[in-house]
Amino acid sequence: MPVYSEPVFDYHAGDMNNMNRRTFIRDALKTTAMVSAGGAGLVLQGCTKGKDIDLLIAGGTVYDGTGGPPFRGDIGIAGGAIRAFGRIPASRARSVIKAGGLAVSPGFIDVHDHTDIELLVNPRAESAVRQGVTTLVSGQCGGSPFPLTDEEFEEGRLELAEEYGLDLDWRDIRGFLGRLERAGAALNYATFVGHGTVRGAAMGYGDRAASAEELERMKALVGEAMAGGALGLSSGLEYTPGSFGSTAELIELGRVAARTGGVYATHMRDEEAGILEAVAEALRIARETPIRLQISHLKIGFAVNWPKLAALMDMLEKARAEGIDFRCDRYPYIAGATSLSTLFPLWAREGGTESFIARLKDPGLDARLRADLAKQEEGYGSWDRILISEVASDKNRAVEGRSVLEAAAEAGKPPYDFMRDLLIEEKNRVDMISFYGHEDVLKRILAHPLVGVGADGRAVAPYGPLSKGKPHPRYYGTFPRVLGKYVRDEKLVPLEEMIRKMTAMPAAHMGFVRRGMLKVGWAADVCVFDPARIADRATFSEPAVYPEGIDRVIVNGEVVVDGGQHTGRLPGKVLRKNARGAVA
Repeated sequence: MPVYSEPVFDYHAGDMNNMNRRTFIRDALKTTAMVSAGGAGLVLQGCTKGKDIDLLIAGGTVYDGTGGPPFRGDIGIAGGAIRAFGRIPASRARSVIKAGGLAVSPGFIDVHDHTDIELLVNPRAESAVRQGVTTLVSGQCGGSPFPLTDEEFEEGRLELAEEYGLDLDWRDIRGFLGRLERAGAALNYATFVGHGTVRGAAMGYGDRAASAEELERMKALVGEAMAGGALGLSSGLEYTPGSFGSTAELIELGRVAARTGGVYATHMRDEEAGILEAVAEALRIARETPIRLQISHLKIGFAVNWPKLAALMDMLEKARAEGIDFRCDRYPYIAGATSLSTLFPLWAREGGTESFIARLKDPGLDARLRADLAKQEEGYGSWDRILISEVASDKNRAVEGRSVLEAAAEAGKPPYDFMRDLLIEEKNRVDMISFYGHEDVLKRILAHPLVGVGADGRAVAPYGPLSKGKPHPRYYGTFPRVLGKYVRDEKLVPLEEMIRKMTAMPAAHMGFVRRGMLKVGWAADVCVFDPARIADRATFSEPAVYPEGIDRVIVNGEVVVDGGQHTGRLPGKVLRKNARGAVA
């Protein structure tokens, strides 16, 4: 077996696009033959250099992220990057991972994540990194932990100190990302700036159009965030105050983000009856800005709307043929999770929490609110399809994990009264899980070549302050569930294709530099897993359970998960977009 003192395969960015797999293997064999036949000096030189590889992943089946067929080989890592491919003797390495019979892929990119202060509370990012996730893309659905007004800063400072003992010391993206860097994290982190946060900071939470001055203020805040490294602009058009922004407003703000290669990620206005109109609006924004588009957690809610799937797929295909640069993401469950308050109409939620609570208490609005909630019940079919996942106070902790129907019966109240009273008591800090979907619709969307994977969760842990409540099992199980249930068991798409959709595709769309593929010179973000055993174990009743079948997770060349256990290392990096649109 030859010893290579230099990388055997040096395929830098773009080279694989011009080299088919047969050529790649042929040239590799030629290289091996040349070294074996006439490279005695090279072999000796390699031996005298000593241990130039920090970590060797030996004998694995490599899925490089390109979507091409896998190949057997060793991977040598040094200085946080991949330095060599091929047959690499263990004598060159300071440490070795024996990966025979295992898959070796790029670390997974969670392209839709809601983590922010959780990394300050627990930088180990347990629920995410144990899934094989090495990069989080956060600041989604129109919300980001910046920019903060003076009032928001004071309120947030008190809340963080009371709940987590944390000191709030940032107001903008530079301060927040700097704080993350000082604290350290187990994985890489990038973030959007939220349209809803920007709108609230510039003009408050009312349902009205922005004035010219307010629009300029919003544009300035988006520009500041982009200059500080934001990936782009996200919107949450089912949430206040982002829902009050017009299409024209989003186009104007999107143009600011697009100047430096930003992306527009959107939680659309409607994912149920108005799904087709909502997709049309998102595509219009991408076309007229123009800007790269990420459609968040693409889905169709309620049985009456599932027949719209064919028209939805047709819209996506026409947009692709038109040349609109878009991608989508999806989690592998037919239930979603959000705030219980989203069941209530937008007019009731206008103005923030205090205004919402006041409307819930107003007898004059009671009949109108009940009528709106009756329509929601009709869509879901029954209130037993809504689970209470988390409350803020210990007083109501017993309702966590219970359906609205069950909890209301135990409380001796009709479901509407139970939800209203709970939201009032908890000051609107109630989260829910809602069962809205159908497996066939989910699988059609997940299989689409432009649909990647986003957990739509947060990095939490089954211990400490982040263990509260019963969160959606997607927090712990998304990526193993995709690879186990949908790839291995149901053969929805080939393994190499799904890995591409979880790694190289989101990396390229977001503009990540030298991440998302296994290439020489690229960051050593790697997942080593057993395709035969990988599986999610989190359930709706017991969500805080780690998956199985993920043997090693490596972030920037350091082993963070070893034999299924967290090592405690924090090698993650904050990834910022620069003025040229590159994220590093």
